[in-house]
Amino acid sequence: MAQRFREAFTRMAKQVNQAAAGGGGAGGSGGGGGGRAAAAAARSVTALAAAGGLAYGTYNSLYTVPGGHRAVVFNRLVGMKGQIYGEGLNFNIPWFERPIVYDIRTRPVNLQTLTGSKDLQMVTIAVRVLHKPDPSQLVWIYRFLGTNYDERVLPSIMNESAKAIVARYNANELLTKRDLVSREISLDLRKRAGYFNILLEDVAITHLSFSPEYARAVEAKQVAQQEAERAKYIVLGAQQEKKTIITKARGEAESAELIGLAVKKNPGFMKLRRIDAARDIADIVAKSGNKVYLNADSLLLNLLGNADDKFERSVGGKWR
Repeated sequence: MAQRFREAFTRMAKQVNQAAAGGGGAGGSGGGGGGRAAAAAARSVTALAAAGGLAYGTYNSLYTVPGGHRAVVFNRLVGMKGQIYGEGLNFNIPWFERPIVYDIRTRPVNLQTLTGSKDLQMVTIAVRVLHKPDPSQLVWIYRFLGTNYDERVLPSIMNESAKAIVARYNANELLTKRDLVSREISLDLRKRAGYFNILLEDVAITHLSFSPEYARAVEAKQVAQQEAERAKYIVLGAQQEKKTIITKARGEAESAELIGLAVKKNPGFMKLRRIDAARDIADIVAKSGNKVYLNADSLLLNLLGNADDKFERSVGGKWR
């Protein structure tokens, strides 16, 4: 094609040069030379028009489908052709046919909507969908939806599906069962998109938030539960402390009773206790840096002489 185009322009240039030379050399011949020049000019114009038409036809009869794309062709006589053209160089009839190229690669679309849960709490949910057209149904998609099929279909079905699924769950279940909610939205969206020959590869919940009033109520509930748990542990601690005091009192009572029985049976028991007390007091006084001016009897340190006899007589007299 390019070679023919160059040859046509070469012939046209030669004819123009010949016409100009003939007109200049035959100036004396009059009308005969002018007729030949006009004929040569007409042939040049015809050759130029043919070359232009050939170039136009060559340029418009070829089109390229990029990688990751497919093409469908609209024919002015029969309408949409049923064939789908793949990647690479393809041919069509200029003016009679027009190619429409579709991108069949996966693309994302995001939707954020405000809806209500089962317990009438307002929820803001954002859904992200990876989609692409069905490559085998591009003719149907162009005939009924056009090239902007995703803008016509996806927002409406995503909005309806998200609201329908969220309305089945309470507000707290939307958080604890998020994977189940996402799976149900995905199944419902795939079913709805299948009616329009749109393929969904992934559906995910990217954002989920509640109204400020509900968030404050949840926070207050959590604080109240923590306070209740804290109060419960305080009550348990008080009960344990009560048991400890009772046990300690019982132990002291039993200890006093046993001491009384021991003194009653053997008054020498008090002498042993007195010796133990004197030893403890002596250790404290010995380690103290202060001077002691108290009486040894007052400090229970007088263990010699008749101190023990006085003590035994006093104890014996009381128990008798």
